[in-house]
Amino acid sequence: MTYNTDMEAQKKRLENLAVLAHPQIPSALEEATEVTRFLEDRDVRSVDGGLDDEALRQRVRDEEFDLVVVLGGDGTVLRACQLCAPHGIPILAINMGSFGFLIEVSEDSWREALDQLIRGEYWLEKRMMLNTRVWRDEKCISTWDVLNDTVIARGREMRPVFLSTSLDGQAVTTYVADALIVATPTGSTAYALAAGGPILPPELRNILLMPVAPHLSIDRAIVLAEGSTVGVTVLSDREAVASGDGQAPINLVEGDFVEVRASEFTAKFVRFQEVGYFYRNLVSLMDQHPSAGAQK
Repeated sequence: MTYNTDMEAQKKRLENLAVLAHPQIPSALEEATEVTRFLEDRDVRSVDGGLDDEALRQRVRDEEFDLVVVLGGDGTVLRACQLCAPHGIPILAINMGSFGFLIEVSEDSWREALDQLIRGEYWLEKRMMLNTRVWRDEKCISTWDVLNDTVIARGREMRPVFLSTSLDGQAVTTYVADALIVATPTGSTAYALAAGGPILPPELRNILLMPVAPHLSIDRAIVLAEGSTVGVTVLSDREAVASGDGQAPINLVEGDFVEVRASEFTAKFVRFQEVGYFYRNLVSLMDQHPSAGAQK
């Protein structure tokens, strides 16, 4: 099996880091300051702040940093990917939430991990992202790039939506469902998994199409090639919305067209475990999920 990694990253000296914390977790902001001090003591320039600090975000966009350290949960990591991936900046995530499916560094082990990072004892894992564009009357009204998924779903009304779906311009089916998930392999372990979809290893570059509670529609997941384009047209006037990686949804109206394809950007994660860690961690992480009764 071929893994989507970048082993050459081990040879690069990391000299300038940004440390971004979930702005609404006080302990994360406090820990970010500790991380900065730790790095400065080892002659690594660093600056810390909240993930919502626009001045610091602009410095990331200006590509001032070799790497971004993120403190929070999976949601924080997803937002950091949207910021960092367009500029090719790798992310090292430290778990400050209750569950960290995307994170391998715990709150009490980041010092050891940062020492490994400084010594160059790491590799970069590359994960595909999705680009979504929403069209209305032949005008693009919204676009986003996400790591997990784009979801087209019913709104507040408890009625399914009618979604005419095409692949590479060819009509496939009309879903009558609560939602339609278009996910990456990373997203296959998120909402798509909860909806009964398959688990795809993160090194793949496939697109997963997964309906949620379909009524008299195709109820199986479809795995597509990376180069596929998914088109979804809202057929009815029932309230519908679209959202990327769980962010604030946008309202859709009848006739709106949602186009999803592989993004030109790739998320990069710092990893310390051996290549092929994914399946070993999978069962352990699912057993620890808060919904199964585990504590933080």
